[in-house]
Amino acid sequence: MSQIHYQQLNPIRLPIINKLYKDFYPAGKAKRDEVLWVGESQQGVICCVRFKYIGELQLLTGMLVKPEYRGQKIATQLLQHAIPQINQKPCYCFAFKELETLYQHAGFITLEPQQLPHDLQQRFERYCNSGKKLIPMHYIAQP
Repeated sequence: MSQIHYQQLNPIRLPIINKLYKDFYPAGKAKRDEVLWVGESQQGVICCVRFKYIGELQLLTGMLVKPEYRGQKIATQLLQHAIPQINQKPCYCFAFKELETLYQHAGFITLEPQQLPHDLQQRFERYCNSGKKLIPMHYIAQP
């Protein structure tokens, strides 16, 4: 596998990410008011994650690794490179159950839904009511 370069995405490149979402995660769509981090190889963008600001906190969302690159710890590496962003504001995510361990290894802890800040509780309930089986998580900075 070729070397992967991880970086914050220049917003002018949003169409590339939205094409990636369209191909592999149709429910995802990057927006200009979000901060995106990507991993790129010689083959182009192979993974991405978005950070959506909600008041005084942020929601990590839209984690995507192209299928042929899954199982190679690329998501973990992307999260490690995005730590400067994760540390900017309290960071939460709504993880699919099968990804709970991945996020735990990256420094997130599992919460009960009632432990979420009010703004996120409502959003979490909406997502779950639409049929998504998600787990609320919160990043705890590592000493």
